[in-house]
Formats: sequence, C-alpha cells, structure tokens
Amino acid sequence: MNPDLHVIFGAGQVGFFLAQILLQAGHRVRIVKRSPATVPAEAELMLGDVADAAFCYQACMGAEVVYHCINPEYSAKIWHELLPIYLENLIDAAGSVGARLVVLDNLYLYGATHGKPMNENTPINPTSKKGEIRAQLAESLFKAHQQGQVRAICGRAADFYGPRGNLTFFGDFFWKPALAGKTIMMPLNVDVVHTYHYIPDVAQGLAALGGAGDHATGQTWMLPCQPAVTTRALAKRFAPYLNHALNIKSVPGWLLKPLALVIPMLHELNEMTYQWNEPFIVDDSRFRAEFDVKLVSEEQATQDTVTWAKQNYFA
Repeated sequence: MNPDLHVIFGAGQVGFFLAQILLQAGHRVRIVKRSPATVPAEAELMLGDVADAAFCYQACMGAEVVYHCINPEYSAKIWHELLPIYLENLIDAAGSVGARLVVLDNLYLYGATHGKPMNENTPINPTSKKGEIRAQLAESLFKAHQQGQVRAICGRAADFYGPRGNLTFFGDFFWKPALAGKTIMMPLNVDVVHTYHYIPDVAQGLAALGGAGDHATGQTWMLPCQPAVTTRALAKRFAPYLNHALNIKSVPGWLLKPLALVIPMLHELNEMTYQWNEPFIVDDSRFRAEFDVKLVSEEQATQDTVTWAKQNYFA
C-alpha cells in the first residue's frame, strides 16, 4: 500500500522538523518552497510561488494532509498583501483535492489579555495591525470550513526558540553576542513571564493535528509548550553549555521608538511590545488532554539549541 502524502508549504523553522516527524511516521512528504533549500533526504522538494493558485493545486495533488507553515517577511504591509492570497489559494487547493488543511498561526489576534492565560476560549480582540490581519485570516479559514470548502484545523503558538530559529528573539541578535561573551540587548522586558514554544514541539503538535480524528477539525488548538518563564530565565539555561555567564539586558523603552526610525524590524515590533509588558502565558491543557504528544525535555531542548547555535554562528 502506498503511504499517504503530506504536503508542507514552507520549511524554514517548523516545516523542516515537521517533515522529519512525518517521514519517521511512514508518510510520504512533499515540501513546497519558493526557493531552493535543504530538506530531509527522503522528502520531495517542489519549487513554486504559493501566490499562484494553479501551482498550489498542482502541489497539493494526491495529498491527504496539507500544512500551511508559510510566513513572509515580518511586516504588517506585506502580511496584508500576501497572507490572504496564500490562505485563499491553500483553502481552494486543499479543498479541491479533498485534503485536510492544517494551519500554523500565532497569538496576535488575542491582543492584550492582562496576564490571563490564553486558551482556545480566549476572546479574539486584536490590539495591533498584525493582530487584525491574523483575526481576519482566522475568520476566513473557519468560514471556509463551515461552508464545506475545506476540512480545516488550526494550531497556535507563541514566540519560538530552538534549532533553525534564526529569525526569532533567540536568533541572530541573541546568539551572536551570547557566543562572543558580550552583553545581549533584548528589545523587550526580559523579566516578564512569557511562553516560548520550542520549535520541534510545535512540529510535533502540527503532526498530531494532521492525524487527528475528524472531531478535532474546525477548531483551534493551543500547541503544546513548556511552562512559561521569563526571557532572562530561558536565556540563563544556555549558560552552562557556553562556559561563560550570559549578561542579558532590556533595551530601555524610551530608546525603542527612536531606534525604530532607523531599524525597520524594531518599527514592526513596536506594536507588539504589549506581549512583554504583562504575563503572556499559553494554556495548552486541552491539547495535552486530547493528544498523546511527549515534548522534548527542557534539558534536551537547551542542549540542542546551543549545539545548533554553535554550528550556525561559528561556521
């Protein structure tokens, strides 16, 4: 019997690990990207533009499950222009071939929750432009599910850390000074409790949603995560594997706005700083009760992240 086909759109951070998990489970895997990239050896790589509806349909042909793990440049303007097109094309393509559509999403659509843990029942109340875009996309996804256009399911996660997380807060601007023994300046409050999702755990969660029973579709699930800690506490876990202490500081709030005038990324992050001005906590208990997913241990996640960072930034 020919194994079923799982198609992953995007393989930057999460998609690569998702492909590995699906291959280990005996599935065929097709990874779809716009540009050439390293993918797991047994996976098929298909190049093309998700904004092209005909290409999306071709890429999804034969699929049992389609995973949407694409995220363009971190810009509200670009998100507004591209993300609705990507979602519409994937809804149409997955629906046309009879595949389940698993969408990876973030938590921006909830806005500020005043420290209250977020779960599947948290009201949608965006307080940022990017949050408004995410809320509109979620509405479109579940409307398509309700109308029978596609069998959809959504997994949500907070900020990432871990291997392949170059563009995360624990990415380029963290690891370059950390490995050099220099002071690490973070554009956020490092002493507020915050949920960080370990990237391979996110991949495990998406794989579980891809194989879940039909009763789980048409819903959002908070993907599994380790207990929330402060950014400083998470960073300090890495120190024993670096053989030197980590000196981590917050960029003063008064300095962020003028810096944002010359650093585009900080401009985009300004509207999201509320996530570090109050506890930002994910409650994944509903997912854990439904799915048998064993998270990577805190120690293993720490070791693997440092190993990746040394290989990636010392190469």
